[in-house]
Amino acid sequence: METLVEATIPVAVRPPTSADHRIVEGWYLRGACRGLESSIFYPDPAEEADVARALAVCDRCEVRSDCLDHALFRREPTGIWGGTTERDRRRILRRRRTA
Repeated sequence: METLVEATIPVAVRPPTSADHRIVEGWYLRGACRGLESSIFYPDPAEEADVARALAVCDRCEVRSDCLDHALFRREPTGIWGGTTERDRRRILRRRRTA
């Protein structure tokens, strides 16, 4: 007997695109985050220790700049990407617009 499980998808999750498949086949496979629980990278911003834990993974990652480029291009609204928080990425994008 087959059981169907209904699950909600967080609003921040975007449908995969062909670009996402290229990422999985490319830089993502070399990421320090590969194989870790994804929830680590979506901490409550008020929980500084959890944010620091995610950022520490990025600190030792060889594809950090690729990850950040991806997040900026996709305008990722949440999570830790390429060693940056949501606030960091908003600042970067604002500076780029005014430069």
